[in-house]
Amino acid sequence: MKENELKKYTSIYSSNTLAASGNQFIFHPEKGEIITSRVFYKIFKGGKYNYSLLFTNIIDSTFSDGSISEKNRICPEWKIIDARVGKCLDIPQKPLSEMTVSDDGEGENADINARGFLPLTFRGERGKTVGKGEVFWSDPITLDFKKDEYLCLELTFSGEELPCHEESQIPIFVKKNGEWKYCVHSPLPSMIGCDRPVEKRIAYFGDSITQGIGVKQNSYLHWNALLSERWGEENAYWNLGLGFGRAADAASDGIWMEKAKTNDICLVCFGVNDLCRYSAEEIKNNLRLTVEKLKEAKVKVLLQTVPPFDYSGEVAENWRNVNQYITRVLSEKVDTVFQLTEFLSDDNSPIAKFGGHPNEEGCAIWAENLYRFIKNK
Repeated sequence: MKENELKKYTSIYSSNTLAASGNQFIFHPEKGEIITSRVFYKIFKGGKYNYSLLFTNIIDSTFSDGSISEKNRICPEWKIIDARVGKCLDIPQKPLSEMTVSDDGEGENADINARGFLPLTFRGERGKTVGKGEVFWSDPITLDFKKDEYLCLELTFSGEELPCHEESQIPIFVKKNGEWKYCVHSPLPSMIGCDRPVEKRIAYFGDSITQGIGVKQNSYLHWNALLSERWGEENAYWNLGLGFGRAADAASDGIWMEKAKTNDICLVCFGVNDLCRYSAEEIKNNLRLTVEKLKEAKVKVLLQTVPPFDYSGEVAENWRNVNQYITRVLSEKVDTVFQLTEFLSDDNSPIAKFGGHPNEEGCAIWAENLYRFIKNK
């Protein structure tokens, strides 16, 4: 059972980055093509620990209209030919598409210089055949990072249909014609796992707003990254936010929900994408199922109201209807409800004051007020 595999892994490891993770899309390399990619994750808590990277060969949430990739889709077999991890001290703030990447620390003028690569193995082997729908992880490797340094995963792989995070906001590059080019089409870890001791494992379960779209790429200024910094390094934080994600995906009780269930606390924020596709009654039912499944797994749930997103007409009425249901009905089923609308709009209106995907100012206001709310509980 995949949930048992996740529990086995998370009994040892917890997330040590605030970057979003997960599979939302599939891509198709050319037949027989061998690809090498690099992805960079900012480390949250510094120190010397054992790391293990979790992978899931299943789509977590539906992308767009679901015509290409939908929730719980089992991905077919693919191959890891080689994998290794290195360290990058810093990455400048500039558009990812404009960045230059050096090979193994060579090239002093490059924007990104990763060094000190070490082999990553899977049951003692450098390569691995990834099974259909498999949940797996790398062997532990001892790494020493300072806070805010970057772990670089270099992956060489092949396959005909592979999962990826199409809307990822972190640096991902693929080597083409001898040069690293920004490209999100690479399998990514579901968790940068670390065996450091933590007080609580905290998950953020939501859509693109939770993922971090709206702030600058690789800035780590999305609302839950800022909240995590305030909440403290004694906890571990797993950002499960994915663009286009909806309560209907979470309520289906697939691999995405199973990830959320492994945590002590889950902050849930769904509804924006649901409002575009479902009736108010359907949304309310899916939100109810989502929180009930988390509570059945003994997870403490902090449910947030649906953010404003410049709604109008019938959608605006459904938004008000759903938010009333959250505050009046679901508040009895969860541990607490945070009403965020008053901070992200004027006069609790459906018009988003800081953008539908909140910008840096909006995320800072959200994080600070949510932190105060949590500390007063």
